[in-house]
Amino acid sequence: MSSITISRGSYSYGKEIAEKVAAKLGYECVGRDALLDASGTFNIPEIKLVEAIHDAPSILGRFTYGKERYISYIQAALLNKMQKDNIVYHGLAGHFFMKNVSHVLKVRIIADLEDRIANKIKLEGSLSREAAQRLLKKDDEERIKWSQHLYGIDTRDSSLYDLVVHIKILTVENAVDIICNTARLERFQATPESQRAMKDLVTAASVKAALVPFVPDVNVSCSQGNVQVSFRDRKYSKDNLSGEIEKITRTIKGVEKIEIRVHSISDYGG
Repeated sequence: MSSITISRGSYSYGKEIAEKVAAKLGYECVGRDALLDASGTFNIPEIKLVEAIHDAPSILGRFTYGKERYISYIQAALLNKMQKDNIVYHGLAGHFFMKNVSHVLKVRIIADLEDRIANKIKLEGSLSREAAQRLLKKDDEERIKWSQHLYGIDTRDSSLYDLVVHIKILTVENAVDIICNTARLERFQATPESQRAMKDLVTAASVKAALVPFVPDVNVSCSQGNVQVSFRDRKYSKDNLSGEIEKITRTIKGVEKIEIRVHSISDYGG
């Protein structure tokens, strides 16, 4: 069993390739559904989640509760869905959230600008070539800013992916065959270790999503079911908050032990 994440620029055939790969492998294909799951689970308007995953940091900063809350919800919903394997996810951030899980094949699809412009005009209509190019450039810049702001990495960096496929000489059907053949390799099959790594990611993401409304700057990690929660003491009192954090954390599936750390402002250089 394995899973696949497909990253791409807009109008680069990513959705079409993801759907065909899923159909050929008999996998579930997930895209916007992850946002809908998060919207329903956390009672957040879907438009806020769409903006959080796509818009630049300057837009995210305008949200009442900040980008951390929305990204935490998306991450928790997506990881919970991906945990069952045999999933093809197409969209931004999938490879970030699962970068250390070996049975997740991480794919990047790229396409020539002229093809992307033609696809945008075809699908949206009534756009000049110049307008389409301008909108594509803006979208690309926002996606790059988003990933750099949140993770300090560039989505165009090929080292983030196991496979980069350029749709030009290779067709969409060629890309589908290549991805399916790669996903079947022994290297990308789930192991007890990779499943444990995914389970820990799910646990950490679920804990953070539960805590972030109360402690927006909380950091959560998990190893072998042992959860570490840390936050700054700028606004919070350890004595007043640690008990509530532990109580909330213990309600999350997969939590075996809890360690709470409160860092002083000086730990952050401020």
